[in-house]
Amino acid sequence: MIDPPLPAPVQGGVRPPVRPGAGRFLVLLVVFVCAACGLVYELELVALASYLIGDSVTQASVVLSVMVFAMGIGSLLAKRLRCHAAVGFALVEAALALIGGCSALVLYAAFAWLGEARHALVAFSLAIGVLIGAEIPLLMTLIQRASRRGGAGGGDEDAAGTVADLFAADYVGALVGGLAFPFLLLPWLGQLTGALLTGAVNAVAGGALVLWLFRRDMSARSRWWLLVANLTVLAVLATATALVDDFESAARRAVYGEPVRVAVRTGVQEVVLTGAEHGPVKLFLDGRLQVSGGPEDRHHRALVDPAMRRGPHARVLVLGGGDGLAAREVLRHPGVRSVTVVELDPGMVRLARSDPALSALNGSVYRDPRLKVVYADAFCWLRGPVPHHAYDVVISDLPDPGVAPSAKLYSQEFYGLAADVLADGGRLAVHAGPVTARSHAYWTVEATIRAAGFTTRAYRAPGRPDRGFVLAVAAAGGAPPAPGPGVVGVEDERPRGLPPSTLLRPRYAE
Repeated sequence: MIDPPLPAPVQGGVRPPVRPGAGRFLVLLVVFVCAACGLVYELELVALASYLIGDSVTQASVVLSVMVFAMGIGSLLAKRLRCHAAVGFALVEAALALIGGCSALVLYAAFAWLGEARHALVAFSLAIGVLIGAEIPLLMTLIQRASRRGGAGGGDEDAAGTVADLFAADYVGALVGGLAFPFLLLPWLGQLTGALLTGAVNAVAGGALVLWLFRRDMSARSRWWLLVANLTVLAVLATATALVDDFESAARRAVYGEPVRVAVRTGVQEVVLTGAEHGPVKLFLDGRLQVSGGPEDRHHRALVDPAMRRGPHARVLVLGGGDGLAAREVLRHPGVRSVTVVELDPGMVRLARSDPALSALNGSVYRDPRLKVVYADAFCWLRGPVPHHAYDVVISDLPDPGVAPSAKLYSQEFYGLAADVLADGGRLAVHAGPVTARSHAYWTVEATIRAAGFTTRAYRAPGRPDRGFVLAVAAAGGAPPAPGPGVVGVEDERPRGLPPSTLLRPRYAE
């Protein structure tokens, strides 16, 4: 965490009811807890904004820059509270617990029912940043009061030691919060419940410190009102936690437009299935439509058939495609001896095997003995000990390139690795995103494939949704075959001069 400047020591106040060493330890413990909670709020906003809005790099930049700016404002505003540091800190923590704890829930509600979460994201980043910025100056005042022996304040050396101790507790707390979010809170509790629980911990830590250790600094009236405020915050957080499942169900219905039959967070992504168990199915990954019953048959046929129609195709590699639909199309072609599916998410494959509607759609392809599944990141797997020229056809059925985490899977380096595993004259088919809706991203994919040494043909599936593809052959293998019937060539729409996307210069952000 980046902390604002500290105020000068304050001399006033009543001696705490414990020894100075114990009081100092308790304040530092609360610094640790508050820092952990503050970083969880930041990461929660970044994660949810990336999921709801997309482009994780932009969302992280917006949240962190706005929050650090707001922390400076909060540090300045905290000067007005130094004379009432105990009450001020308790109020700041109660507000931070309420706003930070409910931030994910409100952000999701804004996206689900208003269709726009950007303004809420900036507002929460500002509010949480101001409150986090106000913590450190007030805690500096409180730790000096807790550490004081008698009525005298410490000298410059004591003040320097206090600053070092406070920063150490703050940074270690940030480390714990940063690790707890992805490894404990997110997989065990989910984004909404995790944020609400963090808010409750924040409220208890701040309120308990002030109402016990610094109770002599406040009047009985102030103590009563602080107790009521903290209990109210905890009651709101507890009520929201009890209702979070109902809220998620209602929000999902608002987002997906029909009842949600399956909704699971696999550890890699959120997978949602809508539609009847034995009828048309829609599959959403992190809120983005991937499969849409009947129309999706046309999509995967357009991806696979042009690459399989001419030339050897006994050995096929499918990158992504855990839903089994690309593999289904591959196995419809005679002469296929083996299909290797490299999928990052085991949860997606389990659902494709077990869900009746999705299994029926993919033709129970995972029961075919010719199919082998490898659970790995496609980029890392291609860099591993994969034999050169091991496959006749490579099918890239990966998330759209406009999603920031997928940018490396549409890079020049990635296609260079794919070229290494292709046999002489082998074909590469790539799902490259919408041609019309995101034309820059689509044509950047095509330019990147050409920069990796392929010759290409660009085409799309007719109708909606808008799906674009690229068929490629290594330059030594000549020109790619015509995509064939059922698709529309878009070669005449290619813009000139688009640079390729690389690992160090991704070019898909829109």
